[in-house]
Amino acid sequence: MVKLNPFLTRWLRFGPKLAYAALVGSLFWVAAHCYLPGRGFTYLLEIGDRQDARLLPEMRAAHPFELRDSWGYDGQFYAEIAMRPHLSDPMLAPAVDNLSYRARRILLSWTAWVFAGGNPIRAANAYAVQSLVAWLLLALLLTKWFPPCGWGNFLRWACVLYSFGMCHSIRASLVDGPSLLLIAFGLALLEWKRPWMAAIVLGVSGLARETNILAGVALVPRGNSGRAWARSLAWGAVVALPITVWMWILWRWLGSTGGGTDNFSAPFSGYFGKWSDTFWDWERGRPSLTAQQNFATLAALAIQFGFFALRRRWSDSWWRVGAAYAALMALLGPSVWGGYPPAAARVLLPMTLAFNILVPRGRRWWLVLALGNLNMLASLDVLVLPNPERYLLEGPAELRYDSTSGEFVGPVFDEHWSPHGHSYFESWRWSDGPSSFAVRNPHPFAVMADIGFELRSKDNRPVSMGKGGRPCWQGYLHDRIRAKVVLRGVRLEPGDTVWTFDTPMPGGKPRGNPRGPPIFSLRNLEISLLGRANP
Repeated sequence: MVKLNPFLTRWLRFGPKLAYAALVGSLFWVAAHCYLPGRGFTYLLEIGDRQDARLLPEMRAAHPFELRDSWGYDGQFYAEIAMRPHLSDPMLAPAVDNLSYRARRILLSWTAWVFAGGNPIRAANAYAVQSLVAWLLLALLLTKWFPPCGWGNFLRWACVLYSFGMCHSIRASLVDGPSLLLIAFGLALLEWKRPWMAAIVLGVSGLARETNILAGVALVPRGNSGRAWARSLAWGAVVALPITVWMWILWRWLGSTGGGTDNFSAPFSGYFGKWSDTFWDWERGRPSLTAQQNFATLAALAIQFGFFALRRRWSDSWWRVGAAYAALMALLGPSVWGGYPPAAARVLLPMTLAFNILVPRGRRWWLVLALGNLNMLASLDVLVLPNPERYLLEGPAELRYDSTSGEFVGPVFDEHWSPHGHSYFESWRWSDGPSSFAVRNPHPFAVMADIGFELRSKDNRPVSMGKGGRPCWQGYLHDRIRAKVVLRGVRLEPGDTVWTFDTPMPGGKPRGNPRGPPIFSLRNLEISLLGRANP
């Protein structure tokens, strides 16, 4: 028998626990970077700037992060429903793409509105945060099946939490991550001998995503007695009741329950159509990263499907759930498989969880486990952290943005400033010498504001700041010592209010660099709007 040294023994014993803690800590790291001062967690809503004309006034007032040259993604619509959860509101239909279809999945919009206390701006942020909270709760719940007592359990646990579909759900504030939490909780209640509670939870989950009720197959009895089937039919009715009643209400209120006809197609036609598109991308030359990631996702889902098709365990509730979603996979249509990232990776998350729970332990199954989780290779590409122009904008909503143009009060830098940079703790721009920056007021009236920022230099040098030829600040910057500048009671006329910076230039520009070397930086800009200026 091989004896391990004490250090390796301790690592094998405590290493998995540290890995679990580190992975949970990574969520807080992601959340910290997704929070933008003055904009909250709106980065996670994936709002496209091409939707500006349709946004609700409350969403504009939230000063959300917007993706440039983009139509955005579905999370923005669920967030707007959370801001105005009364579906008969006349402003909701123009703002939300296919309102009756989005309204089927009303649960998370309702909970966001409740958690926000009915405040629309807080509701948008609450909706975005729900995916992060659901991920954390799911991480804790999954330790029921993957306790932190070995590296094999950690691998399965991590493969679920950082699967392609889960990361996409978090990144775009979609309903799939919270749906998986509700399904897992329902199955846990069933294993804890609480079938009625399990049926209630699975029924409620149908209001988050209608396909969640497929998990109700877990309640099918193992035996063939009439009494067992009668109980199962009663539990099934509880599962189906909430979504059935809600669809009837939507029909009465909106005259429709939405589209989604392209969500289904002939068996495997959507899946093989995605394979065809992926190979076509591959054959055009050097395979793109998107094609490689689509390949990994399609291959992983094929392995999961094959596992449930070839290794039948009808008596196991998790096998029944996985098999139900494997059947759903065969019927998913082109709209679910199309594009990037394909929505199928999110829709089939319950199959991914069931796969990782049921794949037997042992070395001969390692390859199956690895191939069935290939989609993790694409996860980091989806979970992209923001790099926006960070500045803190405070004041009444009607002053922060102009409802006519949709533009916000904000800074404008000339060509002497570097591109924006930031860490979680601060943001900055470097200047190569004399330069200017402005605060743009999009309103047709003047606004009073306090403006603050910090200046830092890479060496010891004087810097002066002026407006309209008049000095308004001057100081001597020291290497790595910051100077705090606060301009109080500034009158921002309509258009740009410009400040200029002056400092001695260093000798020459580096060869090949169109700009000079960075000399001083402006950091942590804060604009506090006080009110309308007197005429």
